[in-house]
Amino acid sequence: MPAPAEGARTRRTGSTRRQFLLGGAVAGAGAVAAVGVDLALNRRQETPVTPAAPMNGENTVPFFGVHQAGVDTDAQAHGVFVALDLHGDVDRVALTRLLRILTDDAARLTQGKPALADSEPELSHAPARLTVTFGFGPGLVARASGSGPAWLSPLPAFRVDQLRPEFSDGDLLLQIAGDDPLTVAHATRMLLKDARGFADVRWTQQGFRRAYGTERPGTTMRNLFGQVDGTTNPRPGTDDFDEVVWTTDGWLAGGTGMVVRRIRMDLDKWDRLDRSGRDASVGRTLANGAPLTGTDEFDEPDFEAKTSIGFPVIPQFAHMRRARGDGSERIFRRAYNYDERPTGTQVSDSGLIFVSFQADIERQFTPMQRRLDELDLLNEWTTPIGSAVFAVPPGCAEDGFIGDTLLT
Repeated sequence: MPAPAEGARTRRTGSTRRQFLLGGAVAGAGAVAAVGVDLALNRRQETPVTPAAPMNGENTVPFFGVHQAGVDTDAQAHGVFVALDLHGDVDRVALTRLLRILTDDAARLTQGKPALADSEPELSHAPARLTVTFGFGPGLVARASGSGPAWLSPLPAFRVDQLRPEFSDGDLLLQIAGDDPLTVAHATRMLLKDARGFADVRWTQQGFRRAYGTERPGTTMRNLFGQVDGTTNPRPGTDDFDEVVWTTDGWLAGGTGMVVRRIRMDLDKWDRLDRSGRDASVGRTLANGAPLTGTDEFDEPDFEAKTSIGFPVIPQFAHMRRARGDGSERIFRRAYNYDERPTGTQVSDSGLIFVSFQADIERQFTPMQRRLDELDLLNEWTTPIGSAVFAVPPGCAEDGFIGDTLLT
């Protein structure tokens, strides 16, 4: 067999060396990679695991207690208000049965547990501070053979009202609020399934605030005019709040009075008003909510202050001046915005679901509303189109039900 040519031998020898060197390099890289993986694994094992921050969806508000939740609870991002009319055959016994069922399922849902016959139990597992608050209209109290309070009746007629029946009155109110709209929708459906054998839906209103986490807790809400709404609210947990809100008489002791007003806001017309006019109509600057005589939202307004030509700095027609009066009538506001689908040439169909709580509606709310009815520049851009009054009974113990002070 002839000997290979020199060139061939040289190529074979070169190839062998390159393969050896390449193989060594690959092996070396593999070893380095293996060492790196081992170090990474060991480092991962040595690094302490930081527990995940709790999700807001896991947060719950206690259901049972002296007072119902949803009054002094920090307002959630989403709210649904459902008014029901009782069927004609619902007597005191049937009413007791209805409220026991509703109480049981509301207690479950607010704690992240499915309702008793929940067809979609997975939707209940993120309560997101869900609360359910019950309000009794005059018709329900009459069915229960109860009496009072004296203020439990429709509000007097006001000149500015253009009330529509589909947003007014009702026997039983469910205020369902939470930070997650899916949770609120599911809870609403479960509770209406409980009630459908006893009552029909009279009206439903859906409202919203800023989404959870958008602003710091305690920030005053803004309505769709851009105004801060609720600056002078008493602070929950204080003696002042207790005096303004909670009733101490009869079956309603530990409860409160509730006013729900649907107020349409003409944003298209509001757009034509300049900034100074907007500030004057309210008596506060839109930028930070400070009174026109101050620099901070919570500064006490000076109603005696005059301009250089002798006019009040806070005009006589300003909303805050009319609402304040002499300061003796006070309420706790817990409102929600609404924004419906515009039609025709409208840009918006929006407004405020005004909700207030007070111990005595006739003594605290009605005189304030009369002053606003007589002279409030905001009436140029706002129209009340719905109105309802409810007595919110106290909370209950775990072996009781909402309304047991009235029905037992």
